[in-house]
Amino acid sequence: MRRARIMMAFAVAGATAVVGVLSLVPGEQGSQAAQSVARPPSPGDPLTGDEITRAGQIASATWRSHMTTGRAELLYVERDDDKEAGDRRRADAYIYDYRTDRLVVRTVDLAKGEVVEERTGRGVHPPPSRGEETAAAELLLADPEYGERVRAAHLKAGGRPLVSAADLGLRALTFTPRPGDKVAGACETHRCVRLFVRLPDGSWLDTSRIVVDLSAKKILTLEW
Repeated sequence: MRRARIMMAFAVAGATAVVGVLSLVPGEQGSQAAQSVARPPSPGDPLTGDEITRAGQIASATWRSHMTTGRAELLYVERDDDKEAGDRRRADAYIYDYRTDRLVVRTVDLAKGEVVEERTGRGVHPPPSRGEETAAAELLLADPEYGERVRAAHLKAGGRPLVSAADLGLRALTFTPRPGDKVAGACETHRCVRLFVRLPDGSWLDTSRIVVDLSAKKILTLEW
């Protein structure tokens, strides 16, 4: 059962973001609401924001140097739903290693504050993270040809120069090449994304032929 769940985790990757809102009510009801929110999370509760941050820090502790140099990326953290965990609060942190093109899933026991399990897989590509969207945009802007086009389009649409990738509205999707693709064939194993760029006036830049290879740190132009 455990092995089947792990394989499913590699086949279907997703992320869960949870936001809690506390409405303060005067009197006794408000006090009860505050106590209810402040209670420790139960085993079946979603991860809190603090737990997500802590799990990510623990899981990536030995990867920090690779992450700061762009050789690895913490994609996301989600609750570990393995029934064998019992009443323990555990989280799965998904890390992509661009050096070896492997997805690394590290399970963190939040009570112990340590990694208790690690699985790896190749050819597994969860949705891109926000960090990867920014990295892809920076590679696009660094390209001599496409970078100038993006800056010119941004200036025309917004009336002001483009300062950084943070000025762009970004959306990235995982790219899978077609069989026999001569240009983007490396994306069968590399981490590649299609990048969609929104300009200040709400229009979208035509990036339909552009693929960003995050593993090789380069821009690919598809042939039609």
